Amino acid sequence: MVQTTIPAVALANMTVALSDKTIERANLIAERTGSLEVGIAKALMLEQLEAKLNGVAHIIFQKRDLSYREMFCTTNPSLCGKHVKGVGREHYGTKVVWDVEMGKFRSFRLESILKVF
Repeated sequence: MVQTTIPAVALANMTVALSDKTIERANLIAERTGSLEVGIAKALMLEQLEAKLNGVAHIIFQKRDLSYREMFCTTNPSLCGKHVKGVGREHYGTKVVWDVEMGKFRSFRLESILKVF
């Protein structure tokens, strides 16, 4: 059973404070993958990604067909703002970003993130 709230995580004699959004993502990913450790690790990667999305971030994730996808993406309004038609809310369990190379919005499941550069 997955813990429903993670106030702080002890990692190798180190305490890491997590935001509410990161805790929510960690729990969702843990529920989907069956591993709290994987949930926390991927939620922290997503936090790292969010910090880089004002510029252009480089990520690798696994698609539903189990192939791997490398993408350069952003949420910077100066690069994708004229294409925004919605209100910019995060879809439950997915992350929507602007694919800089394709010039289109793309999304990926939170648990599919593998690497943030």
